[in-house]
This record gives sequence, structure tokens and C-alpha cells, in this order.
Amino acid sequence: MKSNKKPDRMTAMKNIIEEVLAELPLYEPETFVCSSKGSCIGCPKKLLEMVDGELSYWQSAMSRGVVPQFDEIRRFGKMCSSVRKGLARNNLLLKPV
Repeated sequence: MKSNKKPDRMTAMKNIIEEVLAELPLYEPETFVCSSKGSCIGCPKKLLEMVDGELSYWQSAMSRGVVPQFDEIRRFGKMCSSVRKGLARNNLLLKPV
């Protein structure tokens, strides 16, 4: 019989961080250039800066032993998902949403 054990909070947040680093173009130069045509749907630069700030915070906090609460994990995951959708609307993702 297979166990459906859920990850602990640290593992859950680490998994989200790994997925964000793999899927979002956080440090790609083309995502940090504003469109002069004004055709952005949400500012990709600002969205990625927001994710990067949260990502840096959680990497630092977890390295100091801070365990994220369930609502913090949910909020961070939801924010990253929303940013991913915004980047897809601006055609800045290689993978489909």
C-alpha cells in the first residue's frame, strides 16, 4: 500500500522555490526591459522583482531555520502562479501555462 504522506512545510516551500527557479525567467535580461509600445499586460519587470524579493526572503529565512506557515506557503505559491500567468500573457514564457 502506497503512503500519500504530504511534505513538511520546509519541504513544501523548497519545492515551490525550485519550481519557480526552473520555470520563471527571473534573471533573463529580456524580461527586465519595458516595452516602448505600451503593450504590456502587467509589468513583467515589476512582477519578477516582486517574486525575486519574496524568493530571496524565503531562501534566507529558511537557511536560518525559519519554518514557513501554511498561509505563507499558500500566499507565495499563489503569487508565483499569478506572476506566471502574467508573464504568459506577455509572451515571456517558453512553457505553456
